[in-house]
Amino acid sequence: MSLIEAVTNVVVGYVLAVATQIVVFPRFGLQPSLGENLAIGTVFVGVSLLRSYLLRRLFVRLR
Repeated sequence: MSLIEAVTNVVVGYVLAVATQIVVFPRFGLQPSLGENLAIGTVFVGVSLLRSYLLRRLFVRLR
């Protein structure tokens, strides 16, 4: 179940990131294509995964 939870978290995070970009970017004068939004979303998800992993390792070490 942990794997299913982790995959679900990544998928939901990716969809939310892309949807947010599509809504917010134009309000700041940015007009990326759908492909660019998908690529930017991938970068955000990668950073989020790395952050989560490093924080988990830190807290395991502190325990």
